[in-house]
Amino acid sequence: MPTTARDLTLEHFRWIGGHADVWAIFRDAKTLAAIVAALVEPFRDERITAVCGIESRGFLLGGAVAVELGVGFVPVRKGEGVFPGDKVARQSPPDYRRLRHTLRLQRSSLGSGDRVLLVDDWIETGSQAAAVRSMVEECGSTWMGCSVIVDQLTDVPKNALGTVRGLLTAQDLPPCES
Repeated sequence: MPTTARDLTLEHFRWIGGHADVWAIFRDAKTLAAIVAALVEPFRDERITAVCGIESRGFLLGGAVAVELGVGFVPVRKGEGVFPGDKVARQSPPDYRRLRHTLRLQRSSLGSGDRVLLVDDWIETGSQAAAVRSMVEECGSTWMGCSVIVDQLTDVPKNALGTVRGLLTAQDLPPCES
């Protein structure tokens, strides 16, 4: 019986049509609670004041991590959906699919006293995380790092992002059977 967040993630992980699927972790309360606690743990003593999450799984995980830490959540939207107020925006460098995303956050959601953690399900190239870091710093906030379920970064982007903590690496996943 899996007991760690890492084990629970592997139990619920699957490949579908050659694509990684982590959605099943959200359906199981015990797994979700364990993963949220594990995402928080490396940053629990860092005096985080806000958690950012990128649409869409980052919204779910980031919101849960924010609740666990007792801090607010700052959504980072992709594309042109409704998002009122003054915004900070960045176009990300190409991601793993060679797509560039326009990322936005509300300028009023962060300030100079904030210590910000980015939470997401997977980090591969770091392109979106780098864009978020730039926006966070433009707002005058302190970037504290990233907490993710799967860390697939190489050393170069990881060094540019500072502290990145993953529950597991892509090499820990079962092979894709596409």
